[in-house]
Amino acid sequence: MKYVTPLNEAEIQTLHDMHRYHPSRRTRMRAHSLLLSHQGISIPRLAQIYQVDRRSVSSWIDRWQTYGLVGLYDQPGAGRRPTLSADEQQKVQQYLQQYPQDLKQVVHKLEQETSKRVSTKTIKRFIKKSRYIWKRIRKSPMQSPDPHKYERSKAVIHRLQQREAAGECDLWYFDVTGFCLTPCIPYAWQPIGTVIEVPTASHNRRLNVLGFLKRNNDLVPYMVEGKVDTAVIVECFEQFSQQIDKKTYVLLDNGPLHRSQEFSEQIPKWVQKGLIIKYLPPYSPE
Repeated sequence: MKYVTPLNEAEIQTLHDMHRYHPSRRTRMRAHSLLLSHQGISIPRLAQIYQVDRRSVSSWIDRWQTYGLVGLYDQPGAGRRPTLSADEQQKVQQYLQQYPQDLKQVVHKLEQETSKRVSTKTIKRFIKKSRYIWKRIRKSPMQSPDPHKYERSKAVIHRLQQREAAGECDLWYFDVTGFCLTPCIPYAWQPIGTVIEVPTASHNRRLNVLGFLKRNNDLVPYMVEGKVDTAVIVECFEQFSQQIDKKTYVLLDNGPLHRSQEFSEQIPKWVQKGLIIKYLPPYSPE
């Protein structure tokens, strides 16, 4: 029975990475087949797994042993020609930036520009291959935070998280959210690693929920029907300060209510109880 020549550790790691990360499905399949062959899986079984002819699997092994990694790639001219040319693919990416939520508009614009009619499924296959995913658009702050303050705060938070993991303190995150008639933020096709952002909408009347949340999802919630003012937030912190049993840090954003004089005057009293307030940098996205 034919098997791949025994692989060394470097070859195994290379094939493993290729199987996990290579953009070509057929290349990933060939890399995986070599790893399975190395483990003693026979050619007939591999042909059954991948639904191909036995001769194909045999040729993968031969090409690997003759050419190495290069033998796993498709040769130039192999396979069906792409539906969209390089210029047309570039246009699709441009139209997708204009209409990230509507592939029908992308198809329409492409047909107007090139007289080529393709389906939304063709566009979807292309943009997935180009590493786009369907995800929610994100709201963005009005400005960017000061980079030095932002990095310094990240370092402080990291140290607090380490202390929390060691049991030296508790670390909570406080914020206010609510339910209202503002529509939810939509989803759109976006390149992996980037996000489309929309300006924050004006606030509507809503049912407000205040809460202290930990990274392990422990939650201390408070629900308020109506307006949330400084007095409400002070009362929440006052009640929370009576429940802590060790040194506790609470991370806050720079909302006006969190920076008000009425709130600031209470901080020394909470510090005496072991409750310490830490502010995020202004315009921080977290």
